[in-house]
Amino acid sequence: MDMPTTSARLLALLSLLQARRDWPGALLAARLEVSPRTVRRDVDRLRELGYPIRATKGPDGGYRLDAGAELPPLLFDDEQAVALAVALQLAVTSGAGIGEAAARALSTVRQVLPARLRHQVDALRVTAVERRGGPSNPRVEPAVLVTLGAAVHAREELRFDYAVPSRSAPADVPPPRRVQPHHLVTWGGRWYLVAWDLDRDDWRTFRADRITPRPPAGPRFTPRELPGGDVAAFVAQRFQGSAGPDRWPCRGEMIIELPAAFVSRFSQDGIVEELGPDRCRLVAGSWSWPSLAATVGRFDADIEVLGPPELADAFAMLARRYARAAAGQRGGASTPGRIGPTGSSAARGSAARGSAASRQPLLPAEAAPDGLADNLGSPP
Repeated sequence: MDMPTTSARLLALLSLLQARRDWPGALLAARLEVSPRTVRRDVDRLRELGYPIRATKGPDGGYRLDAGAELPPLLFDDEQAVALAVALQLAVTSGAGIGEAAARALSTVRQVLPARLRHQVDALRVTAVERRGGPSNPRVEPAVLVTLGAAVHAREELRFDYAVPSRSAPADVPPPRRVQPHHLVTWGGRWYLVAWDLDRDDWRTFRADRITPRPPAGPRFTPRELPGGDVAAFVAQRFQGSAGPDRWPCRGEMIIELPAAFVSRFSQDGIVEELGPDRCRLVAGSWSWPSLAATVGRFDADIEVLGPPELADAFAMLARRYARAAAGQRGGASTPGRIGPTGSSAARGSAARGSAASRQPLLPAEAAPDGLADNLGSPP
């Protein structure tokens, strides 16, 4: 058999071994249309080239491509090669601190791509653009992500120092956090660790860029079930400051003097009901009453608040604040208190708005306020 045919067969054999964990020898021979003896010889040739192929025991016997001490050359089909090149470009926007390494890997991949695939990759150029008007997403050291991911995978307890920004330096250095890590997730360009806090006996969401692991890892643990059972829904609820699925801590109802078709374009998870050609009812939520009032105010139209009173208080507070700004005045001791999910303004008193049991809790310290986002879009 000539050398080109042998080389092509070796590449085909390597591609099959990469596609699944175990291959019976007879099945490999059938797929390659050769004898089992030829498969054994080809496996030996790949071993000589540095591929760690192990023979497996069983009724038929077989082969497995194991992990080795070094990364051997890999074989990708056309779709895999293009997907890898695109993923390496997107890695710059991941916040994982691997942008330089990803650029080097992309250059290596591009060099060996066939011309037809290189043109496809070159046609797709991804530019990372930071969001304007807000802080840039911090980068996380790859070693930290590897440590967190390994602990999640191994189900091992973690100890780490957690840096929480403060306007004043703390008098005492806080003790390390002790957690049972369950999920490593990304949200809004940042990395977060979802874990059960052993000292607080509750779920917490930690920003990975603020974590400094303290080795070694702790004992193994039995995973707990997340509230709701779905990590995506759980994280979304935490960043809404919600105590339940699909619920904002502050939810209000109002009438807006605009067509329902226009308002619905920017209401996202809000409920819009048409009341006339240029009038609609909007039920929407946010993480605080002033946030909801300010967001709805961007529609630049007349608004009638239907409830609750906390939302009307928030509009009144913002109106006074804006009036002072228009008059060139500065707020002083008469500035109304902040209105949050736990009740109305300090000027009116919390007792006027019902019992504390009926109010939603504030956001956890690990999530607020840098992870918050309103549920309404920005009208033009």
